[in-house]
Amino acid sequence: MSLDYARDKPFDSAQGRPLVEVRHLVKQFTRSEGFLSKPSIVHAVNDVSFTVDEGETFGLVGESGSGKTTTGRCILRLIEPTSGEVRFRGDDVLAYSKEAMRQARRQMQIVFQDPYSSLNPRMRVREIIEEPLVIHGIGTRESRTERVVELYRLVGLDPATLDRYPHEFSGGQRQRIGVARALALNPSFIIADEPVSALDVSIQAQVVNLLIELQQKLGLAYLFIAHDLRLVEHICRRTAVMYLGRIVEMGNTALLFNNPRHPYTKALLSAIPVPDPNHKPARIDMNKHDVNFDAPLREVGPGHFAAV
Repeated sequence: MSLDYARDKPFDSAQGRPLVEVRHLVKQFTRSEGFLSKPSIVHAVNDVSFTVDEGETFGLVGESGSGKTTTGRCILRLIEPTSGEVRFRGDDVLAYSKEAMRQARRQMQIVFQDPYSSLNPRMRVREIIEEPLVIHGIGTRESRTERVVELYRLVGLDPATLDRYPHEFSGGQRQRIGVARALALNPSFIIADEPVSALDVSIQAQVVNLLIELQQKLGLAYLFIAHDLRLVEHICRRTAVMYLGRIVEMGNTALLFNNPRHPYTKALLSAIPVPDPNHKPARIDMNKHDVNFDAPLREVGPGHFAAV
């Protein structure tokens, strides 16, 4: 069974629309303040817009609680957005029926942050990887078995271990299993939600290199959610910086890192550790009183946007 049995030809974003378009996405949660208090509204995602091109790695960065993961889950409707638009190849994902959304998830998948809790401990690895194929009624038992072996080898694992349980694998191996499961339906778009943050530093590079290799082989597009800015600088073509549920800066990664315009981006980048014991860090502290939190994104350079 070929790996590209359900794939379209590579999409040239220069000749058409982006693969994924997120427009004015909003997600609000209601938080109870107490028995006698009136519930408050938390704007987890507040008017977020960006695009992801075919075959691109688009970075979404920010500190914990900035809304990155909620944004990713709203795109896949694992969490229902409050308002806004999500378009995949021009189709409005938020208007899909339950069955249409089920079919759309064959093209849009997610790799979760924690490889220890995202795999069912009661299922053998073979069953975990095969499960999406079974749910979508794809192939015969024999063809699914072939597909599972093919995916397992693709992510660098030995098929002789397919009948083991998740607890018998290391963290890096479990994340590879999670990647294999995400690839089972041959998607074109994967949300990688902090895919290496739970792994040892020595293993992180191996998993990142695997994701890059798979992208080159299969033409995948990634929404890469992370707080490791050095990693994002290395693998993402464009990056958006989130703060308090909003995108405050967005553009070409190299330009954004070399010439940050928003005070939060400057503070975030100044916190990146430098592997030089003689280097004196020039940490920048953001003064919230000097920031206009209602400022809209505007173009401050070619393809470079900042809320200043």
